[in-house]
Amino acid sequence: MARRRAPIAMKRKLFLLSLFYFVQGMPYGFQLVALPVYLRSQGMSLASIGLASTLSLPWLLKILWGPAVDRYGSRRFGRRRSWILPLQACLALACLAAAAAQPTDSFLLMVALVLVMNACAATMDVAVDGLAVDLLRQRELGYGNIAQVVGYKLGILTGGGLLVWASAWIGWQGLFLAMGGLVLIVLAIALAMPERAKNDTSEDSDNAPAVSSFKEIFANLRAAMALPGNLWLLIFIGSYKIGESIADTMFKPFLFDAGFSAQQIGLWIGTWGTLFSLTGSFFGGVIASRRGILPALSLFAVLRAAAVGGEWWLSLVDVSVAKVIAVTAAEQFFGGALTTALFAFMMSRVDRRIGATHYTLLATVEVFGKLLAASLSGFLVDATSYSTTFALATFLAVAFLGLLWPIWRSAVHYQPMASYGEGP
Repeated sequence: MARRRAPIAMKRKLFLLSLFYFVQGMPYGFQLVALPVYLRSQGMSLASIGLASTLSLPWLLKILWGPAVDRYGSRRFGRRRSWILPLQACLALACLAAAAAQPTDSFLLMVALVLVMNACAATMDVAVDGLAVDLLRQRELGYGNIAQVVGYKLGILTGGGLLVWASAWIGWQGLFLAMGGLVLIVLAIALAMPERAKNDTSEDSDNAPAVSSFKEIFANLRAAMALPGNLWLLIFIGSYKIGESIADTMFKPFLFDAGFSAQQIGLWIGTWGTLFSLTGSFFGGVIASRRGILPALSLFAVLRAAAVGGEWWLSLVDVSVAKVIAVTAAEQFFGGALTTALFAFMMSRVDRRIGATHYTLLATVEVFGKLLAASLSGFLVDATSYSTTFALATFLAVAFLGLLWPIWRSAVHYQPMASYGEGP
């Protein structure tokens, strides 16, 4: 009977996680895509719009309060739900307050509300990552990170795309009301679903209890990071997107300079590219769960490097619509697949006792590597050319494959401080 119930239990976990990641993706999608348009439509200056980009700071600083998410929590109510549900309520209230605010009359109020949205979503991300680490078995990590990557991307598409498109009919006030309503719907579902199903025996009976002090959190973190192979792990995580980020950041300006319109670029990359990325993320999680995380990671790293090379190839030949679509589809698909496999790998190396803190630290390293590469890409093109920059990006993507060897070697001897239960 336990084996028959296991798939249902896994579907329940994935459903809950995907809803949580979807909710926290919406504010970032609004911040990234919709907010500049929103502020400009209300007559805000370009200087004000530029400064508004700093509102995403909580996503970079969340590691600072990540330990608090591990330290505090009610075992009776749910270690992670103790954070997730109040944060969802706060996010919904901020959306509803934004619907009533008029940025031309109270710009600082609107800025403060968007900052609150990002702070709630970023902190929720820490708690939801911790929940995923707590709930998922080793063999479920691939599927679990489908919920993470696809759910989050769908949230970004909703908050930064669909609701902005619908604002032509519902207005900006309706956009915020719709966002707040979606958060409340997820909150109602989460309230009706306990953190762990009664028949879920995938973990020990202590349900990975919260540690007793911050001193214990940092001691566990130091011990986890001192395990053999963790230096290679950090280098691996921090560098896996460097080549891809350099190429992707400059690919859209390259297409524009090649004579394509903004509408064409938006359709190929913003719409079709996103669909291929979502499909790749799903495919990557399935392969990681069925064939193993490291084999999936290795396969998609090779294919991703070839796809990045496709962008270099485009800079050397006569560019056509068919070539651009083919390269975009390949790069987005294999990039999405690699991301899901990488996140599953990160989660497999986390100490569950401090899952929120440990995973957030690894995720911060991953984000830093991408941001650093993207920020330097424009300087590289100015100093050289598109072709040379894409060649460097391809070289870095290929060179990254050399890190697979020490990662495979360290995995053979790796024993996490608190391993994943396999359950029945």
